[in-house]
Amino acid sequence: MRNISSFLLIAAAVGCNNEAPVTEPVGPLATHRSGPRYDVAKFSSALGGRVSVGTSISSRGWVAGYSNNDGDATRHAVLWRHGRIRDLRTLGGPNSAVLWPGQNDWGMVVGVAETREMDPNEEAWSCSAFFPSVTHHVCRGFVWYDGEMKPLPTLGGTHGFATGVNNRGQVVGWAETPIEDPTCTEPQDLQFRAVLWEPRKRRHRELPPLHGDSTSAATAINDRGQVVGISGECDVAVGQLSAQHAVIWEHGKVKRIPDLGGEAWHTPMAINDRGQVVGFSNPSGVPGIDFLPLGFIWTRSGGTKQLDQLDGDDFSQAFGINERGVVVGRSCGPTGCRAVIWENRVVQDLNDLIPPNYPHVLTAARDINDAGVITGNLVKQGTDTNLTFVAVPRGKP
Repeated sequence: MRNISSFLLIAAAVGCNNEAPVTEPVGPLATHRSGPRYDVAKFSSALGGRVSVGTSISSRGWVAGYSNNDGDATRHAVLWRHGRIRDLRTLGGPNSAVLWPGQNDWGMVVGVAETREMDPNEEAWSCSAFFPSVTHHVCRGFVWYDGEMKPLPTLGGTHGFATGVNNRGQVVGWAETPIEDPTCTEPQDLQFRAVLWEPRKRRHRELPPLHGDSTSAATAINDRGQVVGISGECDVAVGQLSAQHAVIWEHGKVKRIPDLGGEAWHTPMAINDRGQVVGFSNPSGVPGIDFLPLGFIWTRSGGTKQLDQLDGDDFSQAFGINERGVVVGRSCGPTGCRAVIWENRVVQDLNDLIPPNYPHVLTAARDINDAGVITGNLVKQGTDTNLTFVAVPRGKP
């Protein structure tokens, strides 16, 4: 199972992912217990493809994510503002995407994009797991603001990847160094490390892994400058053993976040300004790099707590959290995935909280803002088309 296809199961992530055609869950939606709490709007791709995913929502209600182009051979990072889609383009190559909750409240958006250049090492790199195909174009983290996509520097290697940005304009992600790492698994060759960029100040710095680990990657940052991410072996640069440990960096120092006991896939996806961290983690009993995680929430005072999946499902992933501590994600099982929300660690199917005659299935909730507005993706009734949705609490304008 040590291959890129296993990573296609994760978010973010996360976090995060290449949305293959999805089978619509069978059977009726569960009974609405207390009436609808959300109204839902859906956004079509507008770029002509069958996949459109919202991964980030700001306090302004702007939604960032990605949409496939006509024919589904390529995808672009996109931004929805006031119901209109903007194609953020690429850095000259075929693909780009916003894959984590990667925007702040001041119009900065971060993600990954391919350049015109080809990779001399022909690595698959992290980006390939999220694009329709492996192109061997160089992939770089980007920051988009003032109407322009700008590449973020690496640590001397070829590739980079950006995941999060705070309201101070600090961007996090990971990037390759020029060092050949013996813990890498082919086709990956170069070591990578977590990075904190400050693009407006034209500076960046490496965030180290835990002692004894070779690689690190940052997945989210809050307005206090706390950064979360992963630490482990190089592996194939797409999770798995790269995520042997979940970590937090404070004042440049790295500390381990306790996980659920498995050997791999311990991945924080988001951190709010209260220092609450959510993500997903393989529990004890899941062997090696097999992917069967459960959502988790971590606080300094309470430690790591499991977030349950829906009854009958096999695994869950938490993708986003707001300042009230409301968590969103998905729960997956034999009949497919459902968007879920956790309040006080109690899981609810988001499909049970919308009008009962809504024809489509919300399959993943990927971010939530402080007003409680949620974005993610749905499967359009009777098709394998993924569309972006926004779920607005009733009573909100």
